[in-house]
Amino acid sequence: MDTRKEYESAPSFFPVAAKPVITVENLVKRYGDYTAVNGVSFEVKQGEVFGLLGPNGAGKTTTMEMIEGLRKPDGGSAKVAGYDTLTELGKVKAVIGVQLQSTSLFELLTVKEITEMYASFYESSVPVEPLLDSMILRDKLNGRVKGLSGGQKQRLAIALALVNDPLVLFLDEPTTGLDPQARRTLWDIILRLKNEGKTIILSTHYMDEAYILCDRICLMDRGQIIALDTPQNLIRSLSSENAIEFRVPDWDERSPEEQARLKSFLSSVEHISSMEERKNMFVLYTDKLQASLTDLIQQADAKGLRLTELSTRTATLEDVFIHMTGRSLREQ
Repeated sequence: MDTRKEYESAPSFFPVAAKPVITVENLVKRYGDYTAVNGVSFEVKQGEVFGLLGPNGAGKTTTMEMIEGLRKPDGGSAKVAGYDTLTELGKVKAVIGVQLQSTSLFELLTVKEITEMYASFYESSVPVEPLLDSMILRDKLNGRVKGLSGGQKQRLAIALALVNDPLVLFLDEPTTGLDPQARRTLWDIILRLKNEGKTIILSTHYMDEAYILCDRICLMDRGQIIALDTPQNLIRSLSSENAIEFRVPDWDERSPEEQARLKSFLSSVEHISSMEERKNMFVLYTDKLQASLTDLIQQADAKGLRLTELSTRTATLEDVFIHMTGRSLREQ
């Protein structure tokens, strides 16, 4: 029996909205003395875009590769559509599509030829030309892969991952290295696939990408999960919706005692819920932006404290990460 049909028709599997498509329990991966993934557990529901967000080296790709069956875990387990990735790998492969972080394609084949070749690997596949049309590649059907732009190659990689009409699509850093327009085009495609009911696991280190695309985000750092929730709830965990950023340009020239006094002043600004210090850059979080900003400026002026690069913005997922780890998502 076809694995996909077996999955869709089996009464023992979940009611669509209730049980998870993916179950990950205590996954561990070690390389010698280094633990790349350390006890990761989560579930992914059907039809959601589930994001693995974290800096490079957080363990996102290794986690995905263990779920895909590409890398054997040293501990724990993973199931996709009810199939164990260790003991039922053939069935897992039949219901997933994978876009790897680095995809090597046959450069001299045409776009249509390489897609047809990938389609031949499966018992059943979707029609090639409509698939490529959905990836905005119709005018490249007969063009060679080597002539594609970076964004076109990424769209082709996603097309190849979709050729078997998978239940679950894995996208590993799909927009890394792309220009802003190419990134936006891929975002539109991912959102369309979500609207079509695809279950998607997406790894990224771009906070804006995770916020826009993901229903839930698994925030990872150093091989562990540090938070898992919707983007909105993660930001609400800061207890503030807005941030005031500024520099104190002569900060390093001040004595430790004076720095301590100024930190005490900054944290006492009206309606400030918390403060982050990043070298000589400060971020104050508040739910009453105008009142906090007015009080900050007035008190800083009275104390002769010069503030530069003063700006306001809404709180972001990067603020959540920094609040939890003391480091930026962009730090390696």
